[in-house]
Amino acid sequence: MDWQSWILFLHATTTLAMTGLIWFVQVVHYPLFAHVDAAAFCNYAAQHVRRTGLVVAPLMMFECATAAWLVIWPPSAETATTSYAGFALLLVAWISTALLQVPCHRRLESGKDLATIQRLIASNWIRTVAWTGRGAIALLLLAA
Repeated sequence: MDWQSWILFLHATTTLAMTGLIWFVQVVHYPLFAHVDAAAFCNYAAQHVRRTGLVVAPLMMFECATAAWLVIWPPSAETATTSYAGFALLLVAWISTALLQVPCHRRLESGKDLATIQRLIASNWIRTVAWTGRGAIALLLLAA
């Protein structure tokens, strides 16, 4: 297997892992925040951020590195636009994380706030859609 094939495989693996993870977070994990007891919520929110970071940080770093590789060295001329589209969706997910979800998590570390939980759930659809699109693109690139 050549380098480009390894990069495509690693890219698809990390992207699909993030796609599955974001759907789990969107449908299961974030909605359950509303059911955590207020007295335990600060600790729960802090532990969520710490533990989730241990899982997603390496995936996001490898995904970003492989997505950048595919933009700089696309597998073929025919897939260059697809690689660019995938990278654009990655930027959407990262910008959404930095500007929308991280501030919500920071507020929630101070205490349970149902309005902030709802804002977190609603704004997370941006990442869910972006990573779903990235998952499809990663499979297209792998198939090409």
